Amino acid sequence: MAKKEVDGEGVNIPNRIKALPVKRPGSIVAAVIVVLLAAMLIQGLITNPRLDWPTVWKYLFNENVLEGIRYTLELTVISMVVAIILSVILAIMRKSINPVLRGVSWFFIWFFRGTPVYTQLIFWGLFAVLIPKISLGIPFTSVEFWSIDSNVVVTAFNAAWIGLALNEAAYLSEIVRAGLEAVDPGQTEAAKALGMNRTLIMRRIVLPQAMRIIIPPTGNETIGMLKTTSLVTAVPFTLELQFATNAIANRIYKPIPLLLVACFWYLLITSILMVVQSRLEAHFGKGFNARPVGTKGKQPPYDPPYPGKSDGEPKDDVNKINQTTFAGLNA
Repeated sequence: MAKKEVDGEGVNIPNRIKALPVKRPGSIVAAVIVVLLAAMLIQGLITNPRLDWPTVWKYLFNENVLEGIRYTLELTVISMVVAIILSVILAIMRKSINPVLRGVSWFFIWFFRGTPVYTQLIFWGLFAVLIPKISLGIPFTSVEFWSIDSNVVVTAFNAAWIGLALNEAAYLSEIVRAGLEAVDPGQTEAAKALGMNRTLIMRRIVLPQAMRIIIPPTGNETIGMLKTTSLVTAVPFTLELQFATNAIANRIYKPIPLLLVACFWYLLITSILMVVQSRLEAHFGKGFNARPVGTKGKQPPYDPPYPGKSDGEPKDDVNKINQTTFAGLNA
């Protein structure tokens, strides 16, 4: 009998052929070209005197820049939290059996997706001009129970995050709706058979499973929101990162180094958000990843072999089947 060799998967193959891999010089040439281009780019960035790296290091940790980072993060976090809450409400309204709720949700999404966010921010900056006083009373009468000056409530900071949140909610609602519709309707039917109401089904059954689909695009929208905060100068709000670096650049007449400062901080924060996004995707994707069943290469061969199998054929086929297993999600 010919000598048997064991491959890396634990499958015994008689008279195994040792095939040499096909040489692919094209990939090596492409890698060399990419490395050379990257080296040229790095050299140009380091040696170009117009980038003025000493000025970059000087203002990298400037107090105005750090304050701008704080306001940028505050705008991003507040806007995204409000947008996520609104998007879930809008998505549920779109799936409601009530035509009024569906119509209101559709109009909101249509309006805020159909107009530029910069234009919306300008309107929120002019809110006090359009509506000088916010009051509560009986509609269509002069009776008022409570009123306040709009400038007190809708400050520049509040106008900035309200405008960003409302615009983002219109986009996120479609993402949430897609995630909700991706959940098998049988899950809802089974929950109804157990006597669960619609709110409990949505909170304990549908949303936890939809998060696997909702999280990746929501992470992208969060990163986009971080950069969209640079548009709040339209309100005008003048304390975020981009405006802070522009103010310094206009004072010292060196725009390029301060643009590099802004790029550095945006890239750093974006990198952190990408790591958080990947961790969230891994958490909510538990149980959905394909993995081999059983322990590879550790099960003894069956004796006698499977019906229809010869002595030289693989006997541990079960180890080669990738099954998508659902381990359950924490509600």
